[in-house]
Amino acid sequence: MTENYYTENMHAHKLYRAYQTGSKRIKQYLKAEISFVAKHLHGTEHILELGAGYGRIMKELSKNCHSVTGIDISKDNVEFGNKYLGGAPNAKLLVMDAHDLHFEETFDIVLCLQNGLSAMKAQPFEYIHKMMALASPGGKAFISSYSAKFWGCRLAWFQEQAGLGLLGEIDAAKTGDGVIVCKDGFQATTHSWEDLDAAGKASGFQYEVVEVDESSVFLIVAK
Repeated sequence: MTENYYTENMHAHKLYRAYQTGSKRIKQYLKAEISFVAKHLHGTEHILELGAGYGRIMKELSKNCHSVTGIDISKDNVEFGNKYLGGAPNAKLLVMDAHDLHFEETFDIVLCLQNGLSAMKAQPFEYIHKMMALASPGGKAFISSYSAKFWGCRLAWFQEQAGLGLLGEIDAAKTGDGVIVCKDGFQATTHSWEDLDAAGKASGFQYEVVEVDESSVFLIVAK
C-alpha cells in the first residue's frame, strides 16, 4: 500500500467523483452529517476542518459561520479545492499534515468528519487532545464515524467506487465487521459508538455521543 492513499491515489478529481454517487441513501447520509453540524452554529464561529479533502463540507458550512479553514495533506486536493471554494470568500484550504498541526489561533469548532480518523490513521483517544488544543475556551470538537446500521449502504458505496476505478477491487475475504479492504491495499476502518464513548470518557472533557440519520455516529467534545 502507498504511504498515504489519499495523497497518492484518491485525491482531487478522483475524490470529487467518489462523492458524485448515484445512491440516494448515501447522498442523504452526506447531507445529514453537514446538517447536524450546521444546527450547532450561530453564524459567528471560526471553524477548522481536519482532513478536509477538496472542501466539500467546508463549502456548505461556509454559509453558516464567520470563517472556515480546512487542512489536507494532499497538495492536489488543496489546489483543486480552493478553486471549488471560489464562491465562498470566507473559506480557505491549506496544505498541512493532520498529525503535525501548527496554528497560532484557536477555533470555535474543530471538525473531523466523514470517518476522517480512519483516513488519517488517528486513534480517537490520542487525537481528541490534538483537536481540543486547537479549540477556543467554550469551543467544541466534532468527530464522526459510521453507524453499524449503515454497513450495507457503506459497502455498496465503496463497491460503486471500485467499479468506477476510484478504488481497487473490494477484497471480500478481508472485508467485514466495519472494515473495508481493497486488493490494492486500501483499508477503511470504523470507530463504533462504544469506541467514541470510551474516548470521550477518557478525554476528561464534557462530551456526548449521538447517532444521526442511522448513518453516522458523532462524538462531540466541549472545552
